[in-house]
Amino acid sequence: MAEAQSYTGGCHCGAVRFTCTTDISTVIECNCSHCSMKGLLLAFSPRDRFTLEKGQESLTEYRFNKRVIAHQFCKVCGVEPFSFGTDPNGVNTAALNVRCFDGVDITSLNRMAYDGAKA
Repeated sequence: MAEAQSYTGGCHCGAVRFTCTTDISTVIECNCSHCSMKGLLLAFSPRDRFTLEKGQESLTEYRFNKRVIAHQFCKVCGVEPFSFGTDPNGVNTAALNVRCFDGVDITSLNRMAYDGAKA
């Protein structure tokens, strides 16, 4: 397993910016209706390893299905750079859209399929 590293990222228009520490040696490619439509590639980080640097006022939230994941997206450009939830152990977690990380070549990432459509 690779070691967690620090990354910066944000939405398309730049209104939302964040820093995080996570491991992207393997990212999750979920097939639920939400993730598949948006093409999300996900890495996860405890919330205390995620910092919203700017743009709180530009974020809006979307919840669906069981309404346990707070999908955050930019009101200006519509991009979802991250969402918030709780992992199976009860830890507050940020689900990070790796496509929104600065300088990451997503074609080189190891993708792990997750069957969110049946979860």
